[in-house]
Amino acid sequence: MSLPVSDLNKKADGLTTMELGKVLPLTAEVKDDHLFIGGCDMVEIAKEFGTALYVFDQADLEARMDEYVQSFKKYYGDRVEVAYASKAFQNKAIVQLANEHGMCLDVSGGGELACALAAGFPAKRVVVHGNNKTPQELREAIEAGVGCIVVDSRIELGRISAIAVTYGPGLVGALLVAILVWKMPVGLAVNSVALGACFGLFPIVWIVITAVWVYNMTVESGEFEIIKDSLARLTDDRRLQALFIAFAFSCFIEGTAGFGTPVAIAAAMLVGLGFTPLWGAGIALIANTAPVAFGAIGVPLIVAAQVSGLDQMTVSAIAGRQLPLLSLIVPLWVCVVMCGFKRSMEVLPAIIVAGVAFGGAQFLLANFHGPTLPDIGSAIATIVALMLLLKVWQPKSIFRFEGEAPSNLEGQGYPLAVVLRAWAPYLVLAVFVFFWGLGSFKAILNGLPGTVFNISWPGLDGEVMKTAPIVQADAVYGAKFTFNWLSAGGTAILLSGLVSVPFMPKYGYGKAIACFMRTLKQLTFPILTIAMILGLAYLMNYSGMSSTLGLAFTHTGWLFPFFSPLLGWLGVFLTGSDTSSCALFGGMQKDTALAVGMRPELAVASNASGGVTAKMISPQSLSVANAATNNAGQEGKLFRFTIGHSIGMTLVLCVLAYLQAGPLSWMLP
Repeated sequence: MSLPVSDLNKKADGLTTMELGKVLPLTAEVKDDHLFIGGCDMVEIAKEFGTALYVFDQADLEARMDEYVQSFKKYYGDRVEVAYASKAFQNKAIVQLANEHGMCLDVSGGGELACALAAGFPAKRVVVHGNNKTPQELREAIEAGVGCIVVDSRIELGRISAIAVTYGPGLVGALLVAILVWKMPVGLAVNSVALGACFGLFPIVWIVITAVWVYNMTVESGEFEIIKDSLARLTDDRRLQALFIAFAFSCFIEGTAGFGTPVAIAAAMLVGLGFTPLWGAGIALIANTAPVAFGAIGVPLIVAAQVSGLDQMTVSAIAGRQLPLLSLIVPLWVCVVMCGFKRSMEVLPAIIVAGVAFGGAQFLLANFHGPTLPDIGSAIATIVALMLLLKVWQPKSIFRFEGEAPSNLEGQGYPLAVVLRAWAPYLVLAVFVFFWGLGSFKAILNGLPGTVFNISWPGLDGEVMKTAPIVQADAVYGAKFTFNWLSAGGTAILLSGLVSVPFMPKYGYGKAIACFMRTLKQLTFPILTIAMILGLAYLMNYSGMSSTLGLAFTHTGWLFPFFSPLLGWLGVFLTGSDTSSCALFGGMQKDTALAVGMRPELAVASNASGGVTAKMISPQSLSVANAATNNAGQEGKLFRFTIGHSIGMTLVLCVLAYLQAGPLSWMLP
């Protein structure tokens, strides 16, 4: 309502009741020169919260929503859907009300779409419209799995076609090169792609689907809002909020979901607490560095070990002797970026506790458990350690950005029992993943009848030979596919989700199954992308293309250990995914390392470690962070914010890998 109260009174004078209803909401009235909406005095509310202020009556909104929906369904039944126009007022509570009352959501642009998804609105009931939608906006809508995209021109239709083509040209081109240039028989080429795609679907996609499903359930049930609130209330200091949310909690989401989700959630939370969009997105990207290689229950390192044929535990252990060193300095790095070195010293105890707790847990879990649990364990250790620290220590001065108002969190927050209930699904998940990662427990599961199927891939296994100079003596390049459905990491997450459903209030197994199906639809394009990238990786391995690239890098000689992380960095910058980078370059890293006399496990681990510092500058991450902060179109500014930090951290890892290949080789297992 844009009119002052006095103007409303003047405008209301002489109007009939029907005419007055056109001026005021159904539940609004004027008493003693005060405007009341839903029985609440707007003058008193304005005194408490300030102006300009938008006030809505929930009961009035819900009544109108139901009236619209029922009016159309009365005549058209299920043939018609009613959508709330997000541009009318982009408010999270209103968007959630529209969802609860069975409405669709009409959005315009990537920012509105990101806000809708962050509010838990099902993508399949979102309609995307708007004139001259950019290729990036269309790609985000397609990958989110929205229900409808309104195409307003042939130009937009062409953009959608171009996007569709980008999901497969690398694979098609590689197939042609393998067949025509490397003279690989067509049958072998097709079968190598099929084997890689199947490995992409299981166990990789299986982990991704179940992890995102658990996250989606916590969002739909409202429990995730309690989790966010519990973290936001721990401190009002922006530096400590960044450590809690952008560093520790983002790592937790990286470990359970990965694939852009952590940055989107952390950036949105920081902006919700009062960070500007640029600072919220930038800090979220910089802080979400060390956990990336162990993201999504360890998928990048699992892929790296698989495509290179190396021992998964050894690769995990080496990464666990590189990234913890980066984890020690990231908290300080984040604080210095925010407030400079001098003011960072004001929170030095928190910086030390966060770095040591995170790096220590990451080292222990990566070396003695495997790649599946370091992120989850490190995040929990860091959050608990910081909470305990704040019981006995507080910064002498509260840091906020210049010109910023105090935090707007209201009330006392949720009771401890409610907070623990909200965290329960992730605590249960951590327990399941921990046991599934134990070799002895995995052996018990695999020993049960009908739980493991080893398949010699037809038309490929035993058909390809590795020869010199790739190997010293000719050797058969095996092609086995293992379907260990019970001991797979994704199964552990699935079971943890099923066990967690009773902890979510008003959220039964019927809703959980429906959420699982929506998650499958939501991840349609990521599933296809992962399958094709792994198909491409296996094709490059079996055709000899990866080995050829590796031989080319042998010309760097004794300097190759320095360039090894840089290749991982380049791969993530190009693909937006550490998993994809490991899939593409894992085999090449191994072949090159063997040729130059470097430990192949160090090269493959360095590929994964080097890739973590490129997430903050990859176009995909920049787009996600800007969309989550409703700042679409500012990717260039955000890139300039993060590029220097990306290069600096990458050089640290390059020097470390070089030293570990020589004078610091004692660090390796």
